[in-house]
Amino acid sequence: MDPLLTSMIMLGALATVIVLFTGIGSMAHGDRYDDLRSDHLMLARVALQAVTVLLVLVALLLAVS
Repeated sequence: MDPLLTSMIMLGALATVIVLFTGIGSMAHGDRYDDLRSDHLMLARVALQAVTVLLVLVALLLAVS
């Protein structure tokens, strides 16, 4: 597999985990910060997951061909 693609997948997964834990911390803290940021963090996590899954699919397609 292409090292660049592998790195992009790993960075996407890492970014997803960082946003996930930021959202969990935001929920645990509560208060106004959570009210302002929770929707944005959830949208960012879903977008990062989608990009990472697409990269994995591209890697699988390249590995098959």
